[in-house]
Amino acid sequence: MNQVNIPNVKIAVIDDDLLARDFVVTVLMYCVNRDVLSFDNGLAAWKHIEDYESFDIIISEIDVSGLNGFELMAKFKKKSPDKKCLLMSDNPANEQPARNSGADAFLAKPVSVNDLFDVVQTFVVRG
Repeated sequence: MNQVNIPNVKIAVIDDDLLARDFVVTVLMYCVNRDVLSFDNGLAAWKHIEDYESFDIIISEIDVSGLNGFELMAKFKKKSPDKKCLLMSDNPANEQPARNSGADAFLAKPVSVNDLFDVVQTFVVRG
């Protein structure tokens, strides 16, 4: 198998649920062995992207304040079409709209450690 490792992948996690956000960040930090930035709303994440840097991957809850996951993804994909955007929700009805709107993946909440390992394998290790 030909695997490509993105050496300095930058990941952002956006979720207004502190426990869920911290869980995802902690697992991802363990997997990729680097910092993962987190935000409690889509607008704060977008301002960071505009002012400082873009990310290689954003993982956003759909129902967050400021900019919801769909709005954030649209702005992010317009600015960086080659970057990855994963949306997550505890509402299974959001999966198809997420995929239809251009999400690279959908994560059903509660997100498991295995789901996050799969994200790393798919989007970080393989690129």
